[in-house]
Formats: sequence, structure tokens, C-alpha cells
Amino acid sequence: MPQPKSTTADELVTVRDLFRWAISRFNEADLYFGHGATTALDEAAFIVLEGLHLPVDQLDPFLDARLTLAERRRLVDLIERRVSTRKPAAYLLGRTYIQGIPFRVDERVIVPRSFLGELMLGDAFAGDDLLPEGPGAVESVLELCTGSGCLAIIAAMRFPNARVDAVDLSPEALEVATLNVAEHAMTERIELLRGDLFAPVAGRRYDLILTNPPYVDAETMALLPPEYRHEPELALAGGEDGLDIVRRILAGAPDHLNPGGGLLCEIGTGREVLEAEYPNLPFLWLDTEDSEGEVFWLSEADFR
Repeated sequence: MPQPKSTTADELVTVRDLFRWAISRFNEADLYFGHGATTALDEAAFIVLEGLHLPVDQLDPFLDARLTLAERRRLVDLIERRVSTRKPAAYLLGRTYIQGIPFRVDERVIVPRSFLGELMLGDAFAGDDLLPEGPGAVESVLELCTGSGCLAIIAAMRFPNARVDAVDLSPEALEVATLNVAEHAMTERIELLRGDLFAPVAGRRYDLILTNPPYVDAETMALLPPEYRHEPELALAGGEDGLDIVRRILAGAPDHLNPGGGLLCEIGTGREVLEAEYPNLPFLWLDTEDSEGEVFWLSEADFR
């Protein structure tokens, strides 16, 4: 009697087996990474660990663990869908992390990967260099282009005395943000507002404005890999040179900042263009582990 044909899930037994196989499949398929992972190895680790509901930063303790057939089939399916659909892994799993903090994501929002999370939770606001009275004195924060709401939530964590307004033009994005705000028990401190930049907060002023607006230029938009095509274009495209929305934020920020406050903004690779166009603004560029000259700070006094 002929034996039933074995499947990939039958042949791969341990976490190590699935992890190795995923890396091989991703390299073979020449996938593009950049949505929380930058290599096939990191992407494979994320899919395997998140797919098994394990801590996403602890692969080694589980490498030789044997998996149930149901678990193996689930991982094989996730890995194959990553290859066949070219969707970012975060969409397939409905989850991503910023600085170890989990957030829900799906194709209604871009996969969050802003440098602002690292800056806010790191040393940028640890002293009084940016905010003279320190983080504890921050009572009001505005986040523009909030998307999934992750930065608004991180801001509420970092500035415990602040109320946060989070604005986005997309009603679909705000649906996801609503889920994240509730999941992190921030509904009493974060107000989600639909509208175009400062329009929903006319007349309000803030101690801190932060934003990771769309800033991909037209040439780059035309060349985006398939993984990025699954993300909302509204959240990526920043006009011909990528700075259309940044210019509007710079124009509106002075009318919405309290004395002693400031604007924290991520712009991608447009530093030279911005500095040439605004020679009177003393941009302070804040670097992160993976970026240089892509985030600026301007105090309220810098706009005077």
C-alpha cells in the first residue's frame, strides 16, 4: 500500500527546523524587508515566535522545542503566505512592536517603524535639553498623522501627566488606533480626532507636537517594492520631494505651541532641502541607532 506523501509540516519538527526553513524560503524568494525586520533571519524569528505566541526577543530558549502538528502547519502557512503575497509579516500576524511594546496593525495603517518611539523612550527627553521643565511638566501633546496610534500611546507613557490629541485624515486608520488605545488602557488620556493636520484642533495649544508624516518622494513611490504596496498610499506619499506635508506642519506649528514647547518631526532624507528652504530655522537633528539627520526638533522660541 503506497505511503501518504509527506508535507513540509511533517518534515519540519522543531522551532529550529522552521526557523532555518523560513530563512531559506525568504532568501530564495528575494523578499524585501523593512517593516520591523531588516533581514531574512530577523523576519523568520518574528514570524516563528509571534506565530507561536512566544516572546519575540527570546528565540534561543525555544530552538529545540518540538512543535505540535497544528503549530507546524500554522507556521508553514504563515511563511508561505509571506512569500506568495509579499505582505509584511506584521500584517499576516496582526501585530508589531515598537521598543518591545505590542500594537495591533492591519492594512488600514502602515506598519509603524518610526524613529520617534526610540527617541521618546530613550534619552531624548531624559533631561531638560529639549523641554526646559522636563517630561513631568508636559501636560498636553498633539500627534499628527497618528495612523495606528502607537506614537500617541508611547507619548502618554513617556509623559504621565499629559493628555494627548491624536489626529489622522483616514477613518480606517483611526479604527485601528481606537483598538490600540483601548488595548493599552489609554482611552481616558488620548483623544482620537479625524481631520487634516491642525484642522480638528483649531485654537488649541500644546507643550509638545510630534509627527511622523508621509514623506516618501514621488520618485521613490514609483519604485517601492511589493511589500510597501500593501500599505495605504495616503500614509506614505509626501509629494514631489516628499516634504509637502512637512511644510504645512512647519507653517501651522507656531500657532499651536505653548511657550517652552516644541515640535518633534521625522522627515526621512529631506534634510538638505529643508535646511536650504528654511535658513532661519535652527533645526536640531536627533540621531537614533539606525538613523542620522532624519528627525528634527524645533522649540516654540525657534519660530519667533
